[in-house]
Amino acid sequence: VQLQASGGGLVQAGGSLRLTCALSGSLGNIDRVGWLRQAPGKQRELVAAVASDGFKQYADSVKGRFVISRGNAGNAVFLQLNDLKPEDTAVYYCAAARPYYNNWSFWGPGTLVTVSS
Repeated sequence: VQLQASGGGLVQAGGSLRLTCALSGSLGNIDRVGWLRQAPGKQRELVAAVASDGFKQYADSVKGRFVISRGNAGNAVFLQLNDLKPEDTAVYYCAAARPYYNNWSFWGPGTLVTVSS
């Protein structure tokens, strides 16, 4: 399974971005797809995830502002970032987990989101 994140950039506070995670390979081997982020000097954290059954989860810090969704063809996962804040600045990674596994087995290179105040 290969993942490729894109869509990062520089945006002013209050603005929006849409991140795309393109998936390829043996997609039957994955269940959840998630977006994680790592800010300078901080630990990586889960931002949002979506399971194959449609269940979605969000970090408390992004609830009501970010929306995760899957493409109809199943080969992409999107993260809509709204009302961005400077503290959302981070490298955003998409990752995928196998069914019944708690860890993220597959990772793609990150995309940088920078929010200016």
